[in-house]
Amino acid sequence: MKFDLSGARWFTSSRSVQGKECVEVAHLATDHVAVRDSKNPTVPALIFTPTAWDTFLTTTKHTP
Repeated sequence: MKFDLSGARWFTSSRSVQGKECVEVAHLATDHVAVRDSKNPTVPALIFTPTAWDTFLTTTKHTP
């Protein structure tokens, strides 16, 4: 499946140091989530299904 990321609104974590050297996330109209490298935004983004993204967030919140 192809995703149009041209209108995506990318953001970084509030815990990111000056918004550098981190990942950027965009919530897509299809409910999918796109993730890309902030240092190299032209490289294709990873696209996650809503379920996969929720699992990722739940797992990372509960990992010491």
